[in-house]
Amino acid sequence: MASSLARAFIRKTTGFSYISAFRFGCRSSLSYSSVAASSFSSSLVRRALKQSSEKPASLLSLRFASSKVGSDENLIKVLQSEIDCVQEPKDPRELDIPKGFPFEIIDNPGDQTITLKREFGGENIQVTVYMNLDEEEDVGKGDDESDDNDEEEVSHQASISLHVTIDKGEGPILELGCNLSPDKLDIESMATKSREESDLDGAYQGPEFSDLDDNLQKALHDYLKHRGISGSLYNFLHEYMTSKDEREYLTWLKNIKCFVVS
Repeated sequence: MASSLARAFIRKTTGFSYISAFRFGCRSSLSYSSVAASSFSSSLVRRALKQSSEKPASLLSLRFASSKVGSDENLIKVLQSEIDCVQEPKDPRELDIPKGFPFEIIDNPGDQTITLKREFGGENIQVTVYMNLDEEEDVGKGDDESDDNDEEEVSHQASISLHVTIDKGEGPILELGCNLSPDKLDIESMATKSREESDLDGAYQGPEFSDLDDNLQKALHDYLKHRGISGSLYNFLHEYMTSKDEREYLTWLKNIKCFVVS
């Protein structure tokens, strides 16, 4: 009987061990599976979050790129339209030069100014010419308008600024600031400077020209006239500078377009 009890106890104990082992094994297996599943899920979540954070940035980048292309294409289109509207201007250097015009014309493409140069009695004379076309108003008048309106139209033409230097080769240099209008030449400033000076800033340039004695005013005008600088230059210089401005504008449009296209 003791033997029977022993065998029964052994079977019960062994069975419990098998059952315990099975239960603990399943729990361990289930626990491992849960951890693995959790780890896999976390990986998916991280990947999804990463994709969701990258996707809007990509879309935003594409949107900006598309916007840039669109704005560039629109600018190119508008520039080309303006280029097509602007007639090819005549080269100002092909204009008929007035008889007896004593100056050599230095015209560098891209510059707003031109330079007139000549030698006269051992003097080197240089005149920098600038015309501000923004001043000029379009006051287009009909053929039936009175002469008074014609005079008003002339008065609205742009004035031309002249910076004159007269150099005798040694000693000081004479500089004059002049304003050229359709009917006269106005002297606005005059001073001498040494060769070491780069400009006349701060230098005394005399009183207002209109305050000078009439005889002195006339003598100064004659001085410039003998050197080829007088109101008679206006018509030619106005035509030249207008043609130059049109040509520079067309070149400017083409340069801007080339930059945007490149």
